Amino acid sequence: MIKENGNISIHTENIFPIIKKWLYSDKDIFIRELISNGCDAISKYKRLVTLGEVSGDINEGFKVTVSVNKENKTLKFIDNGIGMTEEEVKKYINQVAFSGAEDFIEKYKDKMDDSKDIIGHFGLGFYSAFMVSKQVKIDTLSFKEGAEPITWVCDGGTEYELTTSEERTTRGTTITLFIDEESEEFLEEYKVREIINKYCGFLPTEIYLENENEEKKEDKEIKPLNDIAPLWAKAPKDCTDEEYKEFYRKVFMDFNEPLFWIHLNVDYPFNLKGILYFPKLNNEFEIVEGKVKLYNNQVFVADNIKEVIPEFLLLLKGTIDCPDLPLNVSRSFLQKDRDVMKISKHIVKKVADKLVELFKNDRENYNNFWKDIQVFIKYGCLKDEKFYEKIKDILIFKTMKGDYVTLKEYLEECKEKHENKVFYISDEKQQSQYIKMFEAYDLNAVILDTTIDNHFISFLETHESGVKFTRIDSDISETLKSKDEDSEESKNLNTKLEGIFKDSLNGKIAKFSIESLKNEATPAMIVISEESRRMSEMSKMFGGMQMPGMFTEEKTLVINKNNNLIKKLISLSEDEAKKEDVNFICNHILDLALISNKELNVDEMDAFIKRSNELLNKLV
Repeated sequence: MIKENGNISIHTENIFPIIKKWLYSDKDIFIRELISNGCDAISKYKRLVTLGEVSGDINEGFKVTVSVNKENKTLKFIDNGIGMTEEEVKKYINQVAFSGAEDFIEKYKDKMDDSKDIIGHFGLGFYSAFMVSKQVKIDTLSFKEGAEPITWVCDGGTEYELTTSEERTTRGTTITLFIDEESEEFLEEYKVREIINKYCGFLPTEIYLENENEEKKEDKEIKPLNDIAPLWAKAPKDCTDEEYKEFYRKVFMDFNEPLFWIHLNVDYPFNLKGILYFPKLNNEFEIVEGKVKLYNNQVFVADNIKEVIPEFLLLLKGTIDCPDLPLNVSRSFLQKDRDVMKISKHIVKKVADKLVELFKNDRENYNNFWKDIQVFIKYGCLKDEKFYEKIKDILIFKTMKGDYVTLKEYLEECKEKHENKVFYISDEKQQSQYIKMFEAYDLNAVILDTTIDNHFISFLETHESGVKFTRIDSDISETLKSKDEDSEESKNLNTKLEGIFKDSLNGKIAKFSIESLKNEATPAMIVISEESRRMSEMSKMFGGMQMPGMFTEEKTLVINKNNNLIKKLISLSEDEAKKEDVNFICNHILDLALISNKELNVDEMDAFIKRSNELLNKLV
């Protein structure tokens, strides 16, 4: 009969009270740690059976059971794994931070091809139990022949009691937590179920949850809570499209089908498996951070760890399992490590390779996906130069004609009309007048109507030599102009027209341009300086404070001297008695041009309506 009392040996770098209070960032992680320990114990035993070190049945029905008893205020974690002897309890439990998994691997490393399924190499996982317990009891029986069952009890201090167990009669370990008053939420079955699903949903050993306060129904089939063979662990060639879609629905509770996915399956130079999904978005306003779940040997670690998953990839959804990640004792935060950077770069490379493959082999679907993936790709280019270098040739743009072209294809099509100038549309309704003019003369423009495009086109201009993006209402293409005479008479006419409008508009607009447009029906148009408009939009986007007149859009009124109304305006201006009519017409022409470019403000609209009514009265 064993009976021993003693003190827990704590290495100098560890302080037991701190373990109880500060070891983990999230209190519920103790469930993950204790279940993981149970899975480790089972993995160790199965490995010994496989190696022939012990006689046993590899298919005996291994499992970890979590048992809730709200009346007794206990939470039990039961496994049928390797168990512990008295000496092993003293070594692995009484000496904090001495890792049993590390010791096991060291002993059998020459006989094992892969030790990465032994999860618990952090040493402190068991002691997370004291975060929620006033007392912890271990009942364990080793697989070794002749071993005695052992009970270990500790109330959260440094003292323990070791006795012969009367509860454990079969191989394995039962850890009983006597939950303290502050942590009674963990006695709720639904709460425990939720935590198991979160952290242990894909552990390689079946996990069951039972409620000791409820009567067991013998005819009811009890199913494990976890999936012991997650899809990412399979070879891509063995997975069907429907399996990928079902896994996506199950993990992310998203019943919209993903557009496509990337199955990561790397064994060298590091171990990495996972699936990244490109979700479907109904509109740009749905663009929110996705959810990339990080696992370590099928144990959930955290969502969206930016050290492993680059920021722009967090717009995706997916699962990444990487046993080689260097985690700290709580498994919640990554340590700074070169391997982490290598893993991150590899993930980016695989995403880029998938996009290039899709573009080359399935251009039609790639075009169809563009609406949903363009923001992700553009954001990736802005955040990661190497990603941009890999995918720059497959960046595409939807055109006003409805097709999709690369930058190279667009420039090739338009090189004779406007060399290296890329005309673009940011609002098809607002810029409809300009679009119609382009259509009339078989010109083309690309559509850039997302909030990221202002940054993206500036980025492209710095990376693509000589390329200049110009909004369709920022410049008049030479193709839209008639060849103007370079005569003294033409210059005088231009000067006269500019003077008429300056006098009549009284400072409403600062700049004028006199042109001969092929479209004779249009008396005037507004063009806005591309540079000033971009600066103004950037300032508004970032909510910056600015002085009056700073970063305002520079508007130019383009007057079409081929238009009949403009021609008559010249002769009308020579009659002093018609000065009021000239002012009236010039202001109305300006408002029509402004309406074609954007909405008038309240005062401008009032003046326009009043003038329109006067015009109708004159006609009557």
